[in-house]
Amino acid sequence: MAGQTFIGYVAMARRLTAWRNDPATPWLREAPVHPLQHALKDLDRAYANFFAKRAAFPKFRKRGQHTSFRYPDAKQFKLDQAGARIFFPKLGWMRLRLSRPVPGMLKNATVSLRAGRWFVSIQTEREVAQPMPQATRAVGIDLGVARFATFSDGSFIAPLSSFKRHEARLRRYQRAMSRKVKGSNNWRKAKARVQRIHARIGNVRVDFLHKATTAIAREHARVCIEDLAVRNMSRSASGTVDSPGRNVRAKSGLNKAILDQGWFEFRRQLAYKLAWAGGHLIAVPPANTSRTCPSCSHVAAESRATQARFACVACGHSDHADMVGAINILARGHRVAACGEPVHSGRSMKQEPAEAI
Repeated sequence: MAGQTFIGYVAMARRLTAWRNDPATPWLREAPVHPLQHALKDLDRAYANFFAKRAAFPKFRKRGQHTSFRYPDAKQFKLDQAGARIFFPKLGWMRLRLSRPVPGMLKNATVSLRAGRWFVSIQTEREVAQPMPQATRAVGIDLGVARFATFSDGSFIAPLSSFKRHEARLRRYQRAMSRKVKGSNNWRKAKARVQRIHARIGNVRVDFLHKATTAIAREHARVCIEDLAVRNMSRSASGTVDSPGRNVRAKSGLNKAILDQGWFEFRRQLAYKLAWAGGHLIAVPPANTSRTCPSCSHVAAESRATQARFACVACGHSDHADMVGAINILARGHRVAACGEPVHSGRSMKQEPAEAI
């Protein structure tokens, strides 16, 4: 960078050619040229986004974190599905285990390292016919911590809490790692154990979410959920030195439980799977969904006396609070689909506190 400008991709590519031929940097010749060129394109895009005020200033990637490289053109690699192997320049033919068949025309391949294992993600292009929904039902879903997902038809999915299941073992291995000399062989072994646990937590959570979203998308043509601001809901309550927060320990535990559910990933998977099946996802305003009576539409915080119980102070209607929320979410979803705009219900649109989840 010089004078608030940056060197573009074309100029950097010329420098890359010189560096590959420079005796001072012989290690660059050992790497395939196309992933190096693609890294320069990523850098060019990062600087362009920064100067356009679309992103923060680019940072160097830390060694050992997000280790990956991409072959941006299908001409640069070969895939033998029958023989379960793949060919990369400078690496040759390598065995692989395909998680599923790779249909369509190959476009690019990304190789990544995660918890000591190498993965390759292959992007393809193919024509897909316009899907026709097989299901005809609509459902509202209320996401929570005590119940992962409560449906408006009365059923619910219990939470998996993948991180909570492995938290004690993870804490023990992290404590053991902290006692090792950083950079030593024992420290690397301890770090590998911690990474494997983190990978296990993530794999279990993603598997759970895939199974849940696949079943929901298969059985419903319209799914209505709350438009939750997960980042705001899981924000720290510690405050500052001058203005410390209250109930910090309890809020920290709640934040951990919220993030352990994977609500954002659940919504992302549900959206594209419904699109694949010909259905659609509707996100509705979350305010007062569990404080509004589905029978008389009266809104009152007093109607939800506990986390699980709803009892309307106006008409006496009672049910599980998450069930009430799911029914209201479905009703709002129908109104959003009919009116084409967010629906405001009740006296106030204030965000419900995270403690009421």
